Amino acid sequence: MIQGDFTRAIIHMDLDAFFVAVECLRNPQLRGKPLIIGGRGKRGVVASCSYEARKFGVHSAMPTGMALQLCPDALVISGDMEAYSNYSKLVTDIIAEASPLYEKASIDEFYIDISGMDRFMGSAYLWGKELRSSIIKNSGLPISMGLSVNKLVSKVATGEFKPNGEKHILQGEEREFLAPLSIRKIPMIGKKTGQFLMEMGVKDVRTLREVPLKMLQSAFGKNGTLLWKRANAIDTSPVVPHSDRKSISTECTFDTDTIDIKKLKALLTAMVEKLAFKLRSEQKLCACITVKIRYSNFDTVSKQCHIPYTSSDRALLDHALRLFDRLYVKRVLLRLVGVRVSHLVHGHYQIDLFEDTQEQIELHQAMDKVKFKYGTDKIIRAATLEVNKKVRLDNNVFQG
Repeated sequence: MIQGDFTRAIIHMDLDAFFVAVECLRNPQLRGKPLIIGGRGKRGVVASCSYEARKFGVHSAMPTGMALQLCPDALVISGDMEAYSNYSKLVTDIIAEASPLYEKASIDEFYIDISGMDRFMGSAYLWGKELRSSIIKNSGLPISMGLSVNKLVSKVATGEFKPNGEKHILQGEEREFLAPLSIRKIPMIGKKTGQFLMEMGVKDVRTLREVPLKMLQSAFGKNGTLLWKRANAIDTSPVVPHSDRKSISTECTFDTDTIDIKKLKALLTAMVEKLAFKLRSEQKLCACITVKIRYSNFDTVSKQCHIPYTSSDRALLDHALRLFDRLYVKRVLLRLVGVRVSHLVHGHYQIDLFEDTQEQIELHQAMDKVKFKYGTDKIIRAATLEVNKKVRLDNNVFQG
């Protein structure tokens, strides 16, 4: 137990098989059937699947063709991100109205900090149960809940008691709760790290916490310290207040005013690429994009559109170019163009898998790896080749 945890009460809530649950809500005849949400055809990818399909070994990020080999009777639905975004907002609004402090960790995942509120609301666990019941009643969606003194243990508890479950890990029982679990149940331990630990003979959390800290640091660097802390149920990370006002933006003022449409769209493309990569590098998704232009006489106009949560270059660029075409109607000289993405939540690119093939996903991941290692200018779209490198690297990115 770490100093200060005695006053903390952190609830984690996670909508169960969210995409599938929304589809079943829209079409009750789908309930109880093996469902796959994702790309169709041999090159499609599973974005989500029902618990009935998971029994056959189907899981997210699996090629759809492979999933259908494991579960031939599964129904494949292409998915509707707009509908999922709307239901996510509905649940967010319910949580926001009831909670003193909450964090929207992704489209279907939330943390709520009710530390010190027991004197006003009574039992933290009963309060959480009531909120969970309210979400189920008002949205029709199943949701699971975990409560403990920190985000780590609450998240793991939620996962262990899915679907449609709830669990309170009492103060002082955190290490005992984690001890028998597989190391893969600890957030941050992925396939490669898990395999490495398995080869060391470390299969469960109890064994992991017995590994000397210095040995973990030697093997994993600074992540070794984090692994040790998580194995010991230590997590001091705060619940970060959710705000739809947060944004990331970039803009460029030209040295010489221009009317060159090709140049303007190439710059806009480079800007969107930069913002999308920044979103992915910070594990964020946006639900709104705005394009701004300023004419040579300093008149400034902008347009925005609300979109399904994404961090995809392609999706954002399609919206940005459409907004630009709607904006730039005067066909007179421009001195500035800017792009902003907003309504940010934590999340991963995987929720954009509906329209991507396995090859496209692997290409995007490979491109991001190159950018992370060598810089964002080392791999670019051909359409942006003529964009000045200094503009590409240094155009101002503002956090809002």
